[in-house]
Amino acid sequence: MIKGFGALRHRNFRTFFYGQSLALIGTWIQATAMSWLVYRLSGSAFLLGVTGFASQIPMLLVSPFAGVLSDRFDRRSVLVVMQVALMVHGLALAAFAWMELLEAWHVPVAAFLMGTAMALETSARQSFVPVLVDDRADLPSALAFGAFMQNSGRMIGPTLAGFIIHVASEAGCFLASGLSKIAVLVSLRRIDAPRNTPSARRRSIAGELLEAYRYQRSIMPLRVLLKHVAVVGSLATPYMVLLPIFAAEVFGGGPATLGLLLGSAGTGGVLGGLFLAWRNNVLGMVQLNQRATLACGFALVVFAYSQLLWLSMAMLFIVGGCIITIVTSTTTITQMIVDEDKRARVMAFFTMCFLGMTPIGALVAGAIAQKTGVEPVIAAGGACVVLAALGLGRRLPEFREHLRPIYQRLGLSRTR
Repeated sequence: MIKGFGALRHRNFRTFFYGQSLALIGTWIQATAMSWLVYRLSGSAFLLGVTGFASQIPMLLVSPFAGVLSDRFDRRSVLVVMQVALMVHGLALAAFAWMELLEAWHVPVAAFLMGTAMALETSARQSFVPVLVDDRADLPSALAFGAFMQNSGRMIGPTLAGFIIHVASEAGCFLASGLSKIAVLVSLRRIDAPRNTPSARRRSIAGELLEAYRYQRSIMPLRVLLKHVAVVGSLATPYMVLLPIFAAEVFGGGPATLGLLLGSAGTGGVLGGLFLAWRNNVLGMVQLNQRATLACGFALVVFAYSQLLWLSMAMLFIVGGCIITIVTSTTTITQMIVDEDKRARVMAFFTMCFLGMTPIGALVAGAIAQKTGVEPVIAAGGACVVLAALGLGRRLPEFREHLRPIYQRLGLSRTR
């Protein structure tokens, strides 16, 4: 085993990693096919934004309740139920698409249903990963591999989707997505990990959420980083839902061009995740987060006005790597310092702040792009992300002051 990738030493994590990776590739195949389908049927930038909004707004609305659910019940059982729901969803879409029964307005509805299941699945998955590694020192590596899984799917899935759409239409993509969920269901059955013990004291959902909210607000690093990822989620990520317009109108391409653009961002994310998994160290992650945010903002501005496919792919490569660095560093710090009995609920707030803000940004970006074009929207978002990076940089000394005693208590060396 390669020394730097500590998480892969653990059998439970390896088993989950392989199954979940295949399932996430299927999810990205389906997401790409849905974006292309709604644009093919409508030709509307606004409807693209609506679809992106519908697919991810459940992350904002459902995630708090998903966190309570994952703290109250066995997280592996929650994962099994959600994966079955996603499998049925993909297979049903495949059937309707093959019968040519889908209209443009059906796609945002289907996206909302998929997003709801993903919100429940994401909260359970994020809080389940720490129990798959026996050594806490390997937790940063495990969380980085989680990011690697997501971005492997984003790299491979869109590329496969472009090929499948050409050969078997969008219906073939939906079928592939449904069948891919079998892999993670098999892996979950093979994992021998302890079940999380449900809390003996059972308060109202509102009471449990309020407790977790006050808890994360009381810890300066969590409070600031969650706000920071909310800015990144709302201003940096909307480029993804507008990529079909770049593929079709800026570069005069089709599904294959869209796959190249999405695949470039995914490739950057994969390499960023591998770097963090190899690094296997929580120290210095706030500074890494700040630098990645700065690079992400500048790359988005260049991408917005690029007329060259190779340059646009290079900028998206940078954006993909930077966003995964921002998200993974925030997740790692949160998972390392949060109390176990509040883990799922606090991670649900993280999901709200990043994935939950993404659909709002997508909806606003789609509406503005309908009137002004996509270039100014992406460039403005990138400029705001640069400002957020500068603001975070000013608070680095404060982060060191707060994190140093926490890391010392956990047995880590000096905070950088």
